[in-house]
This record gives sequence, structure tokens and C-alpha cells, in this order.
Amino acid sequence: MFDDIRPYNDSEIPAAMQRIVSDKYFPLVCDFLFPEKPIHEIAGIIGSCRTTEEFQRRFMYKAIYSVVDKTTDGLSVEGMERLDPGTDYLFVSNHRDIMLDAAFLQVLLLDAGRRTSEITFGANLMQGQLVIDTGKSNKMFRIERPTTVTSPRDFLLKSRYVSEYMHYAIREKHESVWIAQRNGRTKDGLDSTDQGIIKMFGLGGGQDKVEALASLNICPLAISYEWEPCDLLKALELYAKSSGQPYVKKPGEDLNSILTGITQKKGRVHLAVTEPIRKEELEALRGLSSSAFNREVAALIDSRIKDAYRLWPTNYIAKDILDGKRSHSYTDAELKAFKKYISDISRDYPLELKDILLKIYAGPLL
Repeated sequence: MFDDIRPYNDSEIPAAMQRIVSDKYFPLVCDFLFPEKPIHEIAGIIGSCRTTEEFQRRFMYKAIYSVVDKTTDGLSVEGMERLDPGTDYLFVSNHRDIMLDAAFLQVLLLDAGRRTSEITFGANLMQGQLVIDTGKSNKMFRIERPTTVTSPRDFLLKSRYVSEYMHYAIREKHESVWIAQRNGRTKDGLDSTDQGIIKMFGLGGGQDKVEALASLNICPLAISYEWEPCDLLKALELYAKSSGQPYVKKPGEDLNSILTGITQKKGRVHLAVTEPIRKEELEALRGLSSSAFNREVAALIDSRIKDAYRLWPTNYIAKDILDGKRSHSYTDAELKAFKKYISDISRDYPLELKDILLKIYAGPLL
């Protein structure tokens, strides 16, 4: 059932583990994550895994915390107490990094004594056997993007299919699910929920729009990074788009963004679990047209994320530089470090790029 998009079953894990450790890129992954350990030791740990849970606990948990230790100044969380131990949720998150937004949630769920969630993974990113095996062994399932289908009708059919799977995962498999609030990462620092995502949630849940969404137990998440993942890459994309021409991704661009997001310094990272959307809130919207209903549900999610989003000195400094006055509290050392960082990464590019970078960091305040 749903074999073409679902994560691996436990019966498929042993073969996937062998493919992972045999992949030509496996030594490079080991060298970054665990430079102090011999490759054969890591291969032995992965090769001994027989279930998804074993792979996540024995390897992925340690791998993600290795990224935390090497590239952040700490990962914090609030709001886990809002989650009912007996309930499975559809986590709807703002999206800043291709891999890490969902990955950080997984280790924090385990730290809180909960099971990990399944994770939507864009069809455009499922490239290369190592990525596919690692992702599907880590409870990721395929979701189509507009760029990976042949027509609007095909996209609608694929969206309905994914929605049916999400309802199946939450209601029958009793698995929580993580999904981004929009198609692709936030590039300009302005988080907003795509109404099309809300429409997709309802497609596979029956005729009653309120019951369909209520049964998913939607829980908005707000993740914030002190230093924006892939900030320069995002600024370059926005600069290219400012010419008015359609932006066409280069071969390997998604993989480069994944690797940059993982390896780049991120400063402090904070994840906030907000109050889940209550059925009563959805009932209050029942009389609206479908489009208005989707718009208001998106607004509910946006409101939760906005209120929970943690702002950093980098956000305030960028806003003050754009405004030409110092209106917020931060140290002179923080101001100097931010200015130097922006100057260093934008030095070899047109002056407009520096302004774009500042707007990305100031975005949450705008």
C-alpha cells in the first residue's frame, strides 16, 4: 500500500543498510560526522540495524547531534509538554533548511521520550541511492513538487494521493508526520503558509473539510536559526530572480544546498512546539467557502508560528542597519561580528546582494 511513496518497512532495512555502507560517498559522510571513529566501526553499527527505530537511534540520532555539536552553539526547544502522549500529529513547520528543520525535530522528540515522526521529502531531492536509502530508512516519504509533474491535473492527483497517505499514516499507522508550511524553503525570511498546502491536507480526508483537518491534529512548529542556513545561496537566488527572469536551478544545486545547510555554522537554533489547532477553531470556520476556509486555517498556523518564533541579535541588527538607526538591544561585539560576516560573504558580489542579505535576516521583523 502506497509502495511508491512510503518509507521503508522494517523488512527492507537490512538491505538498505548494506547499500548505505557500500556507497562510494559513505566514507565522506563518516569523515564529516565522526572523524574520530574508523569507518569500519560506523559501518558495523549501521550494518547491525534491522529496523527503522534501530537505524534512527543507533546512527541518525548520533549523526544529527554531531551536526549540532560541530555547527551550532546549541539546540533548544520549548512546548513539548503541549503534545499529548497518546496523540499523533501533523507537524506543520516553517522551513529554513532542507534537511535540518525536520532532523532537529526528530532528536528532540526522542529526547522528550516520544517516537519520531515520518517526514515529507520532495521528489526533486530524492536523487542518488545514498540519499534515497538514508531518507527512506529515516521515515521519509515522497511528496511531489510542481516541477516534478507533467500537468496541473497530474499534480492534483498526486497531491490527493499524498494526502491520503498522510491521513493513513496518522489515523492507521499511528505515526506523526512533519511537513513544511510551503513548497520549498523560505528564501526572504518571511515565513507564510501556502493555502495550497491546507487544500492538500483535506483532499484525502473525506468530504467534510473540518473533520478532515481535525483528524490530522495539526501542530505548528517554529524553528529559528541565529545564522540563516544557506544565506548566501538564498541571496544569490533572490538576486537572480530580481532581474525578472524565471529562476532555473543548476544541476546539483539542491545537493549543494543540502550539504551547505548541514556544514555551515548556524549559531543558536531554537524549535518551538506551539498549541495544536483545536477542532473548535476549525468549526468556527465551517461556514466559509473552501478557499476562504483554507486561507483562514493558513492564517491560524501563521499566527502560531509568528508568536513562537525566537528572534536573535542578527535579526535586530539587520533591521537597524536597514533603518539607519539603532532601535534594539545587542552588544557592540555582536554588531561588529554581524557586519564583518555580511561584508565577508558578499564582498565578491554586486552591492545589491548585501541589501538582500540584510532583508533576509530582518525578514522576521518586517
